Amino acid sequence: MPNYSGEMISDFQQLTAKVSELAELAQSLRRENAELRRAAVAMSAENAELNRRMEEAHQRVAALLASIPAEVNAAAAHDEESA
Repeated sequence: MPNYSGEMISDFQQLTAKVSELAELAQSLRRENAELRRAAVAMSAENAELNRRMEEAHQRVAALLASIPAEVNAAAAHDEESA
């Protein structure tokens, strides 16, 4: 039977503790990584929705701006006819 010294056993126990700590840290980082991935997916979806809404607003504003000269010209023509 091998004769293990107290120092060797102590070193082994320290190594075991460090390996356990490393395993816990790795698991914690996996959980955090999964959370960050979910958050990134949610933010990407929110970003796509905001981009869609911005494009929709842009189209409405462009349509309003395009209709303003037509309304001004129509009003001016109507004023000329009335005079």
